[in-house]
Order: sequence, then C-alpha cells, then structure tokens
Amino acid sequence: MDLFNAVDVEGADREIDRFIERRHQETNGEQRHIEVLWKESTRRERDKRRRENAEAWYGHHEHMRELHSSLAAEHEARARALLGGGGA
Repeated sequence: MDLFNAVDVEGADREIDRFIERRHQETNGEQRHIEVLWKESTRRERDKRRRENAEAWYGHHEHMRELHSSLAAEHEARARALLGGGGA
C-alpha cells in the first residue's frame, strides 16, 4: 500500500508540475501580448498628443504672425505720417 501511495504521489506531483509549467507559459504569453498591446496603445496616444500639440503651436504662431503683421503695418503708417507721407 505504501508503494502505491508513493507512486500515486509522484505521478500527482508530476501532473501538478506539468499543470503549473503549462499555466506559467500561457500566462507569460498572455502578459507578453498585453504588453505589446499596451506599447502600441501608448505609442498611438503619444503620437496623437504630439500632433495636437503641433497643431496648437501652429495656431499660436499663425496668430502671432497675423498680430505682428498688423502691428508692422500700423507702425509703418505712423512712421510715414511722421515723415509727412500721409495721415494715420
């Protein structure tokens, strides 16, 4: 009876070890897949944020260009007025 119990225990131990190893491999595969998906998602979100920031900065610089062009025209008109070239 002790011999059968020892054989049963060893077989059960091997079966448990195989189950643990198989589950470990499955879990590692799932974790790698999740990590790949997370990296792709993070990259897409970063790229989206960079595009949005670039568009915002473009809008800012375009606004500043328009503002400074307007100011330049205004100052040019005042300078001409001071030189007697026309009224402002």
